Amino acid sequence: MRTEVVGHGGVRLGLRVAGAENSRPIVFVHGWAQSGGCWAAQLADPALTERFRLVAMDLRGHGASDVPASGYDDPQVWADDLAAVLDFAGPDAIVVAWSYGGLVLTDHIRVHGTARLRGLVLVGAITELGRDRPGGRVGTLMREHMRAMLSDDPDIAVPALTAFSRGMMAGPVPGAQVQALLGASLSVPPSVRSALVRRDVDSEEVLVSIDKPTLVVHGTADRVIEPSAAEHALGKIPGAVGRWFVDGGHAPFAESAAEFDAVLRQFAEER
Repeated sequence: MRTEVVGHGGVRLGLRVAGAENSRPIVFVHGWAQSGGCWAAQLADPALTERFRLVAMDLRGHGASDVPASGYDDPQVWADDLAAVLDFAGPDAIVVAWSYGGLVLTDHIRVHGTARLRGLVLVGAITELGRDRPGGRVGTLMREHMRAMLSDDPDIAVPALTAFSRGMMAGPVPGAQVQALLGASLSVPPSVRSALVRRDVDSEEVLVSIDKPTLVVHGTADRVIEPSAAEHALGKIPGAVGRWFVDGGHAPFAESAAEFDAVLRQFAEER
């Protein structure tokens, strides 16, 4: 099912929803220049939909959501957007945050605390952003292509985004999957792609304040976000548990969907 909620400043946020309405909610937050469509395997998994209500949001400027001209550097904006989705999903949600989604989640905790959360799952995630921030260290793939991916010139941006989409996963990637990732990236305006990375965010105080069960999932062969970013989160969040996908890339929920879903289901059922 597709629907929408209203986030900060009246911005419409697109949602994909699956599962029973009165079930325990799991909210999915995608990464930089992607959309809620990246969680297609999870939203179609009966082992999840029969037990939980799954809500995948499109961040502002992405997917089916509105594209405002500003606000991408404001923690309050991201915090309120996620709060609106959590209000829709229901109380005590588990939030699964991938890549840049981890920064959105830390923004939410920075502003609103953890009261609405039942648990956190950080997947290939950053929790900080800026030069020398240990929770935001990017890998070789991101460093190689970032400047080109931010270009207004399609002759520069499209090849870089194509290579980036193909390189997210460690193993062979089906062509259709690469094109889906690329299509999501191209639907995000260059101005938004650029605005997302023009931040300097220190989240150490946020991480040490987290008082909800936290699972940190990361591929050991992730070339987008360095595994050290996961190690940083594990070292700061009290009681956090790590789950490493050996030789896995940046998107374990796509390249190892069955295994990822089993890990997520177990975490959610134990909460």
